[in-house]
Amino acid sequence: MPLQLREIVSVDIPAPVATVWEHLRDPQLIRRWFGWDYDGLDAEIREIFVDDVHEESHEADGTQTRTLVWRNHDRLVVTSREDEPERTHVAVLRPGDGGLPTFEAAFDELDEGWTQFVQQLAFALRVHPGEDRVSLQAHGLDAGDRREPLLFRAGLHGVRGLPVGAHVEGTRPDGSRVGGTLVYKTQHQVGIHLHGIAESLLVLVIRPAGERPPHGTVDATLSTYGLDQDLLAESRRRWAGWWGVRTSAV
Repeated sequence: MPLQLREIVSVDIPAPVATVWEHLRDPQLIRRWFGWDYDGLDAEIREIFVDDVHEESHEADGTQTRTLVWRNHDRLVVTSREDEPERTHVAVLRPGDGGLPTFEAAFDELDEGWTQFVQQLAFALRVHPGEDRVSLQAHGLDAGDRREPLLFRAGLHGVRGLPVGAHVEGTRPDGSRVGGTLVYKTQHQVGIHLHGIAESLLVLVIRPAGERPPHGTVDATLSTYGLDQDLLAESRRRWAGWWGVRTSAV
């Protein structure tokens, strides 16, 4: 019986296929979008994108397909057409559940990881091509109960109910305003293109209470680009105050 694959995430990136592929094969370029800053990031990139993957390619009728395939059968498929040289399609496919029943609130760590990272790749190439990233993160935050949810305190309450493309505006705990555009959302994630001095991508991953009792948790990751030292220091200060934790950005 052939392996059944399901599509986890799919995006169109306004960049030539050679540029997209380079950002999937060069570890220094992968740092611009994959994961977030921490001491083991380089080793993780090498393990995943160098040691644990092989390449496949196919070309027919003006369409070129390049694929990265992992030992667990995950596939990252990059597709381009000769008549659209400035657009590249990227999708991640993962093995199906083998016919087992699924639950609407089920949370799959690898599904959510690939969704976040492919969206970060698209943002890096669409908004900040050629720039290095510094990420800020606050992970495992208590989502709070119904009386005081974390996203309400963070000024983002209701963001999950907005349609993609909607304007997002909120007030952080320190009284400063935050605004942006909702660029994607899934059952467990939202991605917000924050506007202002620095165009950044804020990704929120919301784990349900059944996954992280009693209230569920929120992972917040901000991908920033092109900040000088003063702006980066200010961003870190605001980030820490926004989520009430110390940031581990380097």
